[in-house]
Amino acid sequence: KDTVKITTAADALPLLADIAGKQQKHFLCISLNGANEVIERRTVTIGLLDRSQVHPREVFADVIADRAAAVIFAHNHPSGDLQPSAADLKVHEQLAQADGILGIRVLDHIIVAKTGQFSFQAAGLIGSC
Repeated sequence: KDTVKITTAADALPLLADIAGKQQKHFLCISLNGANEVIERRTVTIGLLDRSQVHPREVFADVIADRAAAVIFAHNHPSGDLQPSAADLKVHEQLAQADGILGIRVLDHIIVAKTGQFSFQAAGLIGSC
């Protein structure tokens, strides 16, 4: 099995290509080890056209079980609009607070659509690692 190392949002995009064109919102997490190598990629929730119920408990359960050192969150926007919604920002803030308590670094949160992608990290919405 080839090891995938993620250093930028672009490195994660091949792992997210399958959700870009989905008609429902998919929320994924990618667990990473201390060397930023992918341990596992999981779909946490599949929601409605415009929203998905995301709770930190569900999001971090598998990440903790993986003994991950870091995580990347990702979800798609079926609408094609790449800008994070108010709900996206609220969920991200909740997840980032959990990260501080659990000691698991949130490396990025990526929104994908047929039209491209948006990286929270590249946009300065995540503190530097």
